[in-house]
Amino acid sequence: MTTAEEQYKSIPGWGMDADPENEPTYPMKNYTGDDHKRLRYDRSAQQPAEVEILKSNERPTLSAVFGTSVPPSGLSGAIRRYAFKHSEDRYRHWIPLILADRINVYEGIIDDIKKGHFPNILAERGIKAEWKYNKAGLLKKVLIGTFVTAAVFASLSRKRK
Repeated sequence: MTTAEEQYKSIPGWGMDADPENEPTYPMKNYTGDDHKRLRYDRSAQQPAEVEILKSNERPTLSAVFGTSVPPSGLSGAIRRYAFKHSEDRYRHWIPLILADRINVYEGIIDDIKKGHFPNILAERGIKAEWKYNKAGLLKKVLIGTFVTAAVFASLSRKRK
């Protein structure tokens, strides 16, 4: 056994379909015998990790290929690091990742402004189309946004007093 196979062996359910004698699709599948040749293949060369890569704690090694265009940084990066400390079957993994995506949008806007580019946020959010095709929904979003903003400001002003 290779070290990778030994590492994966400790993960419950990993490789459950690797045994050709235990083929769950047997009665329905047109079995040719070639299907299990895929079990022994040469692994692709590992892509070099030149930036921080967040990986699942359920995988002992990095994937052969991964994205490097936007390494984790700032508050959203810290939230992502927290999320990747937890198993993928927990809300503690997925909810922080969703939150980090939302925060990353604002970090991007701040970064654009720092670089001297002022984004047209209304156009990028599709306000014209929404006004044309979904006025009620747009007005609802504006009212909810206004209410939430007012509540946050009221809460913050009370804490200062």
